Order: sequence, then C-alpha cells, then structure tokens
Amino acid sequence: MTVKSCIPVIPSVDLEKSLRFWVEGLGLTMDREMKRGEKLIGCMVHNEYTCFWLNEKDDTPARPENYEGIRLYWMPSDIYGVRERLTQLGFEVSDIVQRDYGQTEFFVTDGDGYSHCFGIPTKP
Repeated sequence: MTVKSCIPVIPSVDLEKSLRFWVEGLGLTMDREMKRGEKLIGCMVHNEYTCFWLNEKDDTPARPENYEGIRLYWMPSDIYGVRERLTQLGFEVSDIVQRDYGQTEFFVTDGDGYSHCFGIPTKP
C-alpha cells in the first residue's frame, strides 16, 4: 500500500469566520462545501500543493485546559508577502526572525486558536 496524500481535518467553531484566514489570508480556494440547511458545516480549502478539510467543531467552543491543538508549519514562496497580507487582514503576526537553526520564521494564531508558523530557509 502506498499513501498518496493526507488531508488534515481542521475543526472550527465558525467556518465562515475561519475561511477569512484560510482563503483571504492564505490564498487557498474553497470548494466541496457541505451545509446543514443554510449553515456551512464543512468544506475543502486547497491550492495546487496542499489541501485541508475544515469542519464544524462537534463539541463546546471552549478549549480544555492545557489543550495545544494542531500546529501547522507553512513554507511560503514569499514569506514577506504572506505576512503583509495577514497583517492587512487584521491578524496579529509576530516579527520575522532568523533562527539559529537556519530558518526565517513568523507566527500567527488564527481565529480558532490554532498556531501557524511560516518559515523558509535562511539565506546565508
């Protein structure tokens, strides 16, 4: 058996609000939406390199104590452009920092509280 791909499932309290980060912030395309009545309860967000399934969170919107959730590490082609776009959308992003382990990175937390790190190899 060969695994061809993996689609992470990202739970969300408010999918419409989450799409602002995933579509407007990261530039992904949304399709394959599922609705319960008029309410969006699931959809795929993707580009030619990656895809995620966003779905309505099943339980309470409150996070349990010590819950870390998912963490995603993104490798953008233009780290400065992505950071600027997220800043313009009102997300609080960290400064871009050159790490001693050879990566240049910044962090942002999305509206569902998930941490996203954006990094590229530091140029010598």
